Amino acid sequence: MAAQIPIASAEAALSLTLAVVASSPGPLLLLDGELNIVAVSGSFAEAFNIDAAGAPGKPLSDLGGGEWAVPQLRALLEATISGAATIDAYEMDLTRQGRLTRCLVIHAERLTYLDLENPRLLVAVTDVTASRADAKARDEALRQNLVLLQEVRHRVANSLQIIASVLLQNAKKTQSDETRGHLRDAHQRVMSVAALERQLAGSGEPNVELHAYFTALCESIAASMIGDHDQLSLVVTGSLGVVEARVCTSMGLIVTELVINALKHAFPNGRVGKIVVDCVVQGPNWTLSISDDGVGMPADPSQIRVGLGTSIVQALARQLEASVETSSCHPGTRVAITHTRIALVEGDADRVEAATGVARPAA
Repeated sequence: MAAQIPIASAEAALSLTLAVVASSPGPLLLLDGELNIVAVSGSFAEAFNIDAAGAPGKPLSDLGGGEWAVPQLRALLEATISGAATIDAYEMDLTRQGRLTRCLVIHAERLTYLDLENPRLLVAVTDVTASRADAKARDEALRQNLVLLQEVRHRVANSLQIIASVLLQNAKKTQSDETRGHLRDAHQRVMSVAALERQLAGSGEPNVELHAYFTALCESIAASMIGDHDQLSLVVTGSLGVVEARVCTSMGLIVTELVINALKHAFPNGRVGKIVVDCVVQGPNWTLSISDDGVGMPADPSQIRVGLGTSIVQALARQLEASVETSSCHPGTRVAITHTRIALVEGDADRVEAATGVARPAA
């Protein structure tokens, strides 16, 4: 049996509660167990054009022009008044005829006090219409900027392909073998950047998946520089990994330089062979390698030439804060570019995977 509350004490408590609600600077409603209005704050009445004096005693569903008669809101309030739930942040649209729809966040809690036979529900209302509109405007601006960026990248890729085509046409027309070689190399450098811009334009993402990019890039190089694919092959291996576009640009140019160098020097006199582009990614660390099974490096170090391609690779590696290591494969040559941000020891690969969400390459 519920405890009996002295009438004077109950009336004093209710009077104090009503005074607190009425003077609240934020929109508040006090409801009884039947979801009838006990009191509304002045700020609520002003915000929603409600007659504060005439509201008490009315059902919540009759408030205003009936716009508060939302079945889901009523169900949530009934669950709260019964003690089965608490409304922490229920978002709803308040639709009023002839007026702007407003986005509201509702908080409701059953008041705990001694008069158990007369439960009360305190409802706080926050109008988030303006903030939601601002967020929507920001999202729309971001979407439009993304579309614009994709269009710019698409046009840049088209322009680069036109430039590459002009270079290739000039290479075919020139009588100088040396000039022809330089033009073909320039063509491939431009195409490596064009391939990246086209992939960025298609994905709409600021980052690049390396395996897909290197595959497209090597297909382009093979199509223009390998005449007999049964004699020479160019393959891409390695794990899936994602890097920023600026990093990918440098990595793509490195691949282009080293693959071109291998095609020029590793397979003389019609030698059959294969070039492998491999990239292993472990969190923020990665190793990019280009290896071939060709004739290998000269035994005499004095015969090793440092050409433009080598200088470009070294400069790009420095920009990436990576190291370059060239080694013999017996047969062939391997050039590895390694970027290490976190030093890994035994068992660290699992922690990097957990922290970054990037899976380790398969063994």
